[in-house]
Amino acid sequence: MTNQILLTIEGKEKLEKEVKELKEVRMPDIIEKIEQAKELGDLSENAEYHSAKEQQGLVAGRIAEIEDVLKKGLVVDSSTSKEEIRIGTTFVVEDVTGNAREFSLVGFSEADPGAGRISNESPMGQAFMNKKPGDTVEVDAPRGAIVYKVLEIK
Repeated sequence: MTNQILLTIEGKEKLEKEVKELKEVRMPDIIEKIEQAKELGDLSENAEYHSAKEQQGLVAGRIAEIEDVLKKGLVVDSSTSKEEIRIGTTFVVEDVTGNAREFSLVGFSEADPGAGRISNESPMGQAFMNKKPGDTVEVDAPRGAIVYKVLEIK
């Protein structure tokens, strides 16, 4: 198994923006809250202090997670290829009922199925990988197989 994480250009930029926000805005705000809570006295029963320390731990964890993804990340730019579906490709499919949907194939750290961003590691993402317009794709889903036809690569 590889330690490398695949990212789109947009995904990398989004992570860089998030880590900057966490380091430059959220963390200083939390540190200020901790200092204010310390001024209230006894820390053993100081809910504000404990809440701020918990937030600090969560934010520090998220910063470490993002930095690890960025460190291991390999940016894949396939936006120039309209020939076949690859990571970074946005494409339109149609199901057997005639409903068209747009998806983007992304690395697992960028996946958001509700927004049409499917992971290359998911069964659906793997089914679409390297397909071309006109290809039919069958995806095994929990509720049964779903058949799509690739209409267009954007």
